[in-house]
Amino acid sequence: EAMMDIEVKPEPSQPSWYERYVQPCVAELLGSAVFIFIGCLSAVEDVEGMGRLQPALVHGLGLIPVIAITADI
Repeated sequence: EAMMDIEVKPEPSQPSWYERYVQPCVAELLGSAVFIFIGCLSAVEDVEGMGRLQPALVHGLGLIPVIAITADI
């Protein structure tokens, strides 16, 4: 008789309350704070002739590190 090998996969454990509720809120708070801080700094040091281009570019490029840092959460 040939025995069949059956792989039993363990059920993934449920995330803890911290990973489920606290960690996403902290990531949202820090991501928003960094995004707003970078955006405000771009408007403070306004270079002559840049107009609305500088803050727009900084806000657009400021999303890249915020998303990269908080994407796994």
